[in-house]
Amino acid sequence: MKPLLIVDGYNVIGAWKEAEAQQCSIDEARDKLTNLLLDYSGYSGEEVVLVFDGYRSERRTATEEKHATVTVVYTKHGETADSYIERLVVQSPKYRTIRVATSDGQIQTLALGAGATRITSRELIIQMQQLRKTSYAAHKRTQEMNRNPLGARLPREVQEALERFRRGE
Repeated sequence: MKPLLIVDGYNVIGAWKEAEAQQCSIDEARDKLTNLLLDYSGYSGEEVVLVFDGYRSERRTATEEKHATVTVVYTKHGETADSYIERLVVQSPKYRTIRVATSDGQIQTLALGAGATRITSRELIIQMQQLRKTSYAAHKRTQEMNRNPLGARLPREVQEALERFRRGE
């Protein structure tokens, strides 16, 4: 069973300086965060549940959108993301590794009490950026190592003859 990362969506968006600097609308910030978490999930191997408050919305039921290894949850009217996260942590099997990303002290305490680990919103943003950079660099190195140009498959004497021809000798 994959490790689970539960993310308090609006809490992370609130700590995300880049989204604020780019003056993203809340819809754009949600989409960007979902895409970043899709990348992060692919690199880290974690299953991600991204939870957004529906507390002040008119939604009668909670909705879930599945995007590969990221599930985006919008809670129903009157339900906070905090209560959804708490319920999800408590209902998960005890043997599953769970991390909760939020800067909300109460949820961090509840997560720790239920056996999960916590990470602040800012720490998650930093981890996402670092993992993306290191994974991209590793991917680039692998591509370069696996290069198989046509010339490398030719016998040594043919390579030397072609090099002499190229130089006009």
